[in-house]
Amino acid sequence: MGKIRVYQFAKLLRISNDEAVDLLRKSGLEIKSNLSSIDEVLVERFQQRVVSAAKTQDAAAKSSSAAKPGSVTGTAPATKTAKVAPAAVKKLSTTKVKPAPVQTQKGPATGPTKVVSRTVPAAASKTGRESAAKPVPSGSRPASAAHPPTSSQAHAVSRTTAAVPPTAPSGAVRPQAVTAVPVTRPVVVLPPTPAVRPAPVPPPPIRDVVLTEGVTVKELSEKTEVKSKDIIKKLLDRGILATINQPLDIEAAKQICRDFGFEARIISFEDDAILEHRTTAPSLGMKPRDPVVTIMGHVDHGKTSLLDAIRESKITEREHGGITQHIGAYHVQVKGRGITFIDTPGHEAFTLMRSRGARVTDVVVLVVAADDGVMPQTVEAIDHARAAGVPIVVAINKIDKPGANLDRVKKALSDQNLLVEDWGGEVVSVAISAKQRLHIDDLLDMILLVADINDLKADPNLPATGTILEARLDRNRGAVATVLVQNGTLRGGDAFIAGAVSGKVRAMLDDRGRKLLSAVPSIPVEVLGLQAVPLAGDRFQVIEDEVKARQIGTFRQSKLRQESLAKSSRLSLEHLFQQIKEGSIKELPIVVKADVQGSVEVLAKSLNDLATDQVKVRLIHTGTGAISETDVLLASASNAVIIGFSVRPDRSAAELAEKEKVDIRLHTVIYEIHDEIKNAMVGLLEPKVSEQYLGRAEVRNTFKIPKVGTVAGTYVVDGKLLRGSQIRLLRNNVIVHQGRMASLRRFKEDVGEVKSGYECGIGLERFNDIKVGDIIEAFKLEKVYQKTL
Repeated sequence: MGKIRVYQFAKLLRISNDEAVDLLRKSGLEIKSNLSSIDEVLVERFQQRVVSAAKTQDAAAKSSSAAKPGSVTGTAPATKTAKVAPAAVKKLSTTKVKPAPVQTQKGPATGPTKVVSRTVPAAASKTGRESAAKPVPSGSRPASAAHPPTSSQAHAVSRTTAAVPPTAPSGAVRPQAVTAVPVTRPVVVLPPTPAVRPAPVPPPPIRDVVLTEGVTVKELSEKTEVKSKDIIKKLLDRGILATINQPLDIEAAKQICRDFGFEARIISFEDDAILEHRTTAPSLGMKPRDPVVTIMGHVDHGKTSLLDAIRESKITEREHGGITQHIGAYHVQVKGRGITFIDTPGHEAFTLMRSRGARVTDVVVLVVAADDGVMPQTVEAIDHARAAGVPIVVAINKIDKPGANLDRVKKALSDQNLLVEDWGGEVVSVAISAKQRLHIDDLLDMILLVADINDLKADPNLPATGTILEARLDRNRGAVATVLVQNGTLRGGDAFIAGAVSGKVRAMLDDRGRKLLSAVPSIPVEVLGLQAVPLAGDRFQVIEDEVKARQIGTFRQSKLRQESLAKSSRLSLEHLFQQIKEGSIKELPIVVKADVQGSVEVLAKSLNDLATDQVKVRLIHTGTGAISETDVLLASASNAVIIGFSVRPDRSAAELAEKEKVDIRLHTVIYEIHDEIKNAMVGLLEPKVSEQYLGRAEVRNTFKIPKVGTVAGTYVVDGKLLRGSQIRLLRNNVIVHQGRMASLRRFKEDVGEVKSGYECGIGLERFNDIKVGDIIEAFKLEKVYQKTL
């Protein structure tokens, strides 16, 4: 059986290649292009179908033309009564017969009407002669049974038939008996019918389409069912040169959709992955999960000590300065059930960490010291919990200390609209002592009770989703991220995307460093296999298509790079004018390196908050990991200071910094960085110039000395005069001159100082207009360096 190409099939049917491809696809054939092959049997079937369709159209056309009334120049339809044998019919006579005048009347009255007469051949039979009649008035119908009224005659042109009179008019040749004679039928022309305008066609309805960020031309074509070449043509019209696999900008994709009658709705790539999985994979249903509890409160109120008491660990011994400076996530087993605890810093600089902890939690445990009460960060933690809409459990710690006062703490909490159950409210409170291990079990029971009331559930069959709690760059393991799994199950080998970073799970570790094969909802794990360090707080999503995950990661990184470039380097006239106005403003360039991404975020915000109207902080670069040679070279080129938080420089970086004279400051406690940066900023402030009054003298005489100028003979009224000091010359209490004292003499000797009550001669620098009665006031300028911002 032979085969032919699709483009040959198109030539046989005389259609285009695209139309042939669409025709075959609609018939159920899998055709990729016009080079695909099809069987000749199918070709014959399509040809027969086309031929039969053509015959049907011809028959329909003939029937429609037969149903229409004859035109003025057409042939009159044959009557049923005039039946003449073919042999009896002869050729028409060539002699012209003048038709009889015909008049048509309109109704009963007689009036002129325009009549169009035409000559049609009529059979010269008896029946034909009998069927001839006199003209009928307009609007009337012939009473003969040979012409029954039809529906077409109701709206067609009226016709009347006139028979040849028995006696021919003078000068006419009388035809033979059997010979057919021409019959004249007058046609009445009615006024034209007004044309009916067609109803306006409504525009096609706008259809909705859901697109993801970074949608390619191919994906847009598949979702809108518009050919890729048409989309590329529209992009070219807008000045965008795109290929079929190129990601499109969100605004460009929306505009293209509007051009083709679609209204685009953009969702994130993670949301699209979840929707796709829910439609393709059956769900096993929601199942109970462990609660996530965030411990919040003021600094040094015992949050980490409480965690040590619950986990039976020694986290506080590893902290610098005795305060928590990172987010920690821990999973413990309590009475056969699991609880995930998230420890947040209490220092005022770690607001972002506390906010991030409140967004991912189910229950907030507010730790308040019984001997200290409600403090500013306690109020801030309450606000974060209310903004997140999660329940609060109050743990009043340090009840074993002598200055503990529970009623004072409860009163302060009630002032913040947080009324505990003992005082008639709905907030659960437990008095504990973390160091003495008092009432810890009661606190855990209350946490589990509040969690059970909320009925926490998750679907383990979905692809894993979560939040990046912390991320850092490890020298041996590369980029490491602490992920809290919130839904689905995370397994080894899963491809994922976290913000603008993609990767594949190479290994998972729990909070105690043990390897895991999978992680269910509410389990915090350390994930290895990221291509870069993600931002803390980014969303974590498992993607089945690893190539698509890398594509989205590349697209987001390019967008971030474009945004960063757009923020800098462009100089407008307004910016130039602003820089000219701010010419006196000092700037402190800083390179920040920290151990984890959360600390970088906190340091960047706190250092920017230190900026004043006189001194600004400019963060040239921030990152995680050890201080490298690249950081030193960057600081050397921009005269910046390197701040290292809980990190150390490499040996090569330290040697390069010593060679390039780059200042590296290493710290482990955040408030030490604040103090040092403040001192550095104070050092950049311009010293204030203050004026110190010395004394003044009255001019009593003037002397003009050749080659010297005018010398004033003065009497020191008060204070003292110093040679070389700054002076003002006052005349009637108006400053006439301000300059420097050039010479100071007593008699013929130069002196350095003249006190009050003595006379002296004073020469002014480059000024001779001195008159008797003027006052010379002496002062000196001192620079005072500022000690505070």
